[in-house]
Amino acid sequence: MIAVITAVAVIGVISVLIGVLLGILAEKFKVETDPREAGVRECLAGSNCGGCGYAGCDAYAHAVVFEGAAPNLCPSSDKNKIGEVMGVCVLEKARQVAVVKCSGNCSNTRDNYVYGDETDCRVAYLAPGHGAKKCAYGCCGLGTCASVCPYDAIKIVNGLAKIDREKCMACGKCVSVCPNRLIEIVPADAPYTVLCSSRSKGKDVKAACDVGCIGCGMCARVCESGAISVENNLARIDYTKCTGCGKCAEKCPCKIIRFNGKS
Repeated sequence: MIAVITAVAVIGVISVLIGVLLGILAEKFKVETDPREAGVRECLAGSNCGGCGYAGCDAYAHAVVFEGAAPNLCPSSDKNKIGEVMGVCVLEKARQVAVVKCSGNCSNTRDNYVYGDETDCRVAYLAPGHGAKKCAYGCCGLGTCASVCPYDAIKIVNGLAKIDREKCMACGKCVSVCPNRLIEIVPADAPYTVLCSSRSKGKDVKAACDVGCIGCGMCARVCESGAISVENNLARIDYTKCTGCGKCAEKCPCKIIRFNGKS
């Protein structure tokens, strides 16, 4: 009987010591909480798109409250409500949208291959020549970008990715998965966009696509604000200089400089 009582007493003492130890550790390593974190989280869309630069909505809400992250980084949140939660005035960021810098659909490009069941552009890109189309810089058209878009803003139309500007939140997921790197985030109010990414010379461009930039430089010569340059056989627009006069689009022989990036 004495042995049993002793054993029970020892177990009791150990249990008390463990409880005290756990209490001390819990206090020492407790995670700081703040009701504002939940408040900020409620203002976010919950798509975990990563457009803010953080791993997801929870991580961003935590960063806003505890790490001083800017409260206007989420492209699809209610910035004013976040400001109310944080007690600050939030400046609205200039809206941005994603643009597919390619005009080569199935009607105006030539093919190298015909894929059967493959639906991942990243796999198709591994083929010699980078994808089904003869243009090594063009849209593969298999819809990997559409499959990762959390806002259903991308559709594949006639072998070319099309972005709905009204739905797009510029989260950048499509940019990160496109193997040809031809999706770009641009200011939503950018007047004109060069819808081509080919860096081939003019003759090679025409052999692969009827609507590719041939790097002729006519757009740059007529631009009075110096907003256009031709680098690596491809016209590029500096949106900080562009005045939206439209002379570049009028002069482009291939008609791949489009108003607001519309195809």
